[in-house]
Amino acid sequence: MRARTRSARNRAVVLAAVASLGAGLLAGCADDGGNDGSGGSSDGDGKGKTTITMGLFGTFGFKEAGLFSEYEKLNPGIKIEENVTQRNENYYPALVNHLTTGAGLMDIQAVEVGNIAEVVATQGDKLEDLSKAPGVKSSDWLDWKWQQGTTKDGKTIGLGTDVGPVAICYRKDLFKAAGLPTDRDELAKRWGGDWKKLIEVGKDYQKNAPKGTTFMDSPGGLMSAILGSEKVRFYDESGKVIYKTNPVVKQSFMMTAQAAEDGLVGAQTQFQPDWNTTVANSKFAAIACPPWMLGTLKEHSKPEAKGKWDVAVAPKSGNWGGAFLSVPKSGKNVKEAAKLAAWLTAPKQQAKLFEVQGGLPSTPAAYTMPEVLNAKNEMTGDAPIGKIFAEAAKTTPVQIIGPKDQVIGSSLNDNGLVLVTKGKSPAEAWDTAVKTIDNNLEK
Repeated sequence: MRARTRSARNRAVVLAAVASLGAGLLAGCADDGGNDGSGGSSDGDGKGKTTITMGLFGTFGFKEAGLFSEYEKLNPGIKIEENVTQRNENYYPALVNHLTTGAGLMDIQAVEVGNIAEVVATQGDKLEDLSKAPGVKSSDWLDWKWQQGTTKDGKTIGLGTDVGPVAICYRKDLFKAAGLPTDRDELAKRWGGDWKKLIEVGKDYQKNAPKGTTFMDSPGGLMSAILGSEKVRFYDESGKVIYKTNPVVKQSFMMTAQAAEDGLVGAQTQFQPDWNTTVANSKFAAIACPPWMLGTLKEHSKPEAKGKWDVAVAPKSGNWGGAFLSVPKSGKNVKEAAKLAAWLTAPKQQAKLFEVQGGLPSTPAAYTMPEVLNAKNEMTGDAPIGKIFAEAAKTTPVQIIGPKDQVIGSSLNDNGLVLVTKGKSPAEAWDTAVKTIDNNLEK
């Protein structure tokens, strides 16, 4: 949540150019503490059904898109229950603990793209090889997405859900009130090619901004989008941590920190309750917007916001988010869980998810399906979201993902950018973030 999705490369090649930036996905349906209970074999209602439990973070949209109900109708002996943690930063440490101890695991566990490299490298032996699940063919997925979930010895322990090419979602009414253009093509040209141009538009917005609003929602959202357009970020191709010496990382941080210091972005942390409130109360005019973000906007907006959003091409193509489904070997319903994971990630189901919830498929066959080609979203009216996000994916770089991507990315925000909103200078915020990250990497 991302949710999440990428696009098509050429139908297969179009999207292979996308990579995934780990960041806390979207707001979900349960408390951050989650549920440490293990999956059960019966729902206890006397009907003798097998209950498959799913551990998720954010808003994957399976339930919202009716996929759980559809699967249960196709398989009358199955009942599906989901346990959702709001932020991946809280979900993932618990998952690692459960995998390490072999206790407290759901039948299916989601893994965010920023964590998949670490899970593959350190927990692969605890998870089922889903390449052997019924109906699973590696050719159904983007090659890079399939490889991200595959161990060195060829076991695929994660089936890709979505990918997340970034666009800019914006409120047409707020842009108009601030004297800015509202046409998506005109805006895309205005900030095309450079994230600094987007920030300049933000400065124009703030000059006549409707009272109580900011140009963008949060520092973390802006930085995630900027870094998502870079192939090399926190790790180099040899696997060495380079976030401190890679100039694009500090430049992205400082650009975002300055925007926060200038009041162009809100002071909230994404997917937290106070941020959810800013969505509901229309307190920002634009947001870095992977497809899965549409589901988050829908979830937290008031009814009157429907149709007031639009989508424009981002300054530079990039990816933010994406996820995988895995099946722990210690689960109570391993065989049935593998069947469900395969079904949920099949092209047809991924296309339905995009149509309802906005997660762009990681399965190229879905890109030619009408659910994607003709997709509209109730939040963004007549915007051709399928075409916009698919085009964004064509030029999105395939990123180098390291085992601690999520730790580095979230710390740059939670232990760095957040401090700028509380009065610290960008330089002080950077130094604090670096210290925190280095301490975490040493653990």
